[in-house]
Amino acid sequence: MKASIGAVLRLFFAGRRRLLWSGIALAALTVFAGMGLLGLSGWFITATALAGLAAGTALAFDVFTPGAGIRLLALVRTAARYGERVVTHDAALAVIAALRPRLFAGWARPEAARKLLARPARLLFRLTADADALDALYLRVLVPAGAACAAIALAGVTLGVISLPLGLAMAGWLLAAGAGILAWTMRRSRRAACRRAHALEALRAQAIDLVSGQTELAMAGQLAQRCRLLARTEHRLAAADDTINRADTQGGFLQAMAGTLAMGATLAACVLLVAGSAIGAPVAALALLLVLASAEPLTPLRRGILELGRTLLAIRRLAPRLDAPAAPPPRAASGDIRLEHASLGHESRPGLPAGLALADVTLVVRPGERVAVVGPSGAGKSTLLALVAGERLPSGGRVQAPASCLLTQRTELFQDSVRDNLRLARPDASDDELWAALRAAGLDQAIAALPAGLDTRLGEGGLGLSAGQARRLALARLFLRPTRLWLLDEPTEGLDAPTARDVVDRLAGQAHGRTLLIATHIRREAALADRIVVLAAGIVAADLRRGTPAFDHQLHTLRPD
Repeated sequence: MKASIGAVLRLFFAGRRRLLWSGIALAALTVFAGMGLLGLSGWFITATALAGLAAGTALAFDVFTPGAGIRLLALVRTAARYGERVVTHDAALAVIAALRPRLFAGWARPEAARKLLARPARLLFRLTADADALDALYLRVLVPAGAACAAIALAGVTLGVISLPLGLAMAGWLLAAGAGILAWTMRRSRRAACRRAHALEALRAQAIDLVSGQTELAMAGQLAQRCRLLARTEHRLAAADDTINRADTQGGFLQAMAGTLAMGATLAACVLLVAGSAIGAPVAALALLLVLASAEPLTPLRRGILELGRTLLAIRRLAPRLDAPAAPPPRAASGDIRLEHASLGHESRPGLPAGLALADVTLVVRPGERVAVVGPSGAGKSTLLALVAGERLPSGGRVQAPASCLLTQRTELFQDSVRDNLRLARPDASDDELWAALRAAGLDQAIAALPAGLDTRLGEGGLGLSAGQARRLALARLFLRPTRLWLLDEPTEGLDAPTARDVVDRLAGQAHGRTLLIATHIRREAALADRIVVLAAGIVAADLRRGTPAFDHQLHTLRPD
């Protein structure tokens, strides 16, 4: 855990070190100005009252210099507080914004994205709530800690000038009492903060599932049960909140007791010093007010400690994805696809037999070749494409392939404009290039007929387009991607026969000079290939070339158009 915290802090201070330290310095300056303002005001009021007891001292007393100092400290405190808020929040938000691309890069590694996408609510929570919780480490812990240390240091030094034993004793007491209260508060609240985070994540996921699936749940007679589950999760969340609030209240009580003891001890010491003529009453008032003000910065730090358990949980979850991106899988310099004795095991799940999705697969695909990978469901076709794409890593053997573009049977479109959905493939593509890709995919007329054309916004998952139009939009995105290797995983699955044939024809028309690796069990898709590789139970059962009787026979055994 210490390594994870260190990694997050290094990332925080790597790019904006000066800005982050400036925020802590401004927080300390705010505390200095506030304590100085309170102490000087107390000294001034007391000294003025004593000077007014006699006409001679009243006329000789200088009211202008302390008054100017009070006004200056008030202005400094206001400006420093404003600057601290602006600088610290700007720095923290900028760092969090810079960390999110690292999170995406971490989840883009082989295996990582596939595992998280099995639970999309968890992925969303990591990118939003967990990422946002990291700023508490700086805003609610480091900045208040710097301010609290500055307050204790100022109180200790000032009291030390008045009386060295008093200064040392009071600084030691404030430091020890503050550390003890914070440690106690953290011990009482850490588990509750973690339980609250887990309950909140579960509550969001269950609420979304309940709303989106209420029709199916009602038909299955599970709606009431899911509502009771949601109520139990909300009860857990409320219980965690109650524990945290109790810890906050008890911590505040302990802090008030520690401050009262510090004030009492300082008052007793000042009485003795005044009685011994070591100091005057104005200086005693200054000392008392400084001790009173020194406890104020501990309050925001204590409240930050209440959230530290949640922040540490977020760090533990996210730190592995914030490391420097791993080296990409090796690429074949010649442009070949090479699998040498590649194996990949099934993901271990309770109740499923152990085994290999792919076993000792050796395959070479030369640049420009078109290879169809066929076989029954579960033979390992999609797994083979995932290995070549680098989305999964082999458990044995080697896999080398050039950069590729994967078109799956599931069309992934986003709630954004048509233009931005296309530019996922090429961010620098011009409108003319976008229209050319749409024309090649047979979608240009449909998009041109929309009121906003390329600026038409799609709904979630491409809502607003038919299934065939959505597939053509994904096809246009494939055409835009400047790669020589296309990985096609049943690209016409779910389309009606005329649309599917048109998609295949357009793929064939745009595939000149490219390498195709097609996972399919449909004849029209396999007909694009000049080789057919047959997979059975995760092994290569046959490698057939066009022009041979075996190729023609295998082609005609596939599902017809």
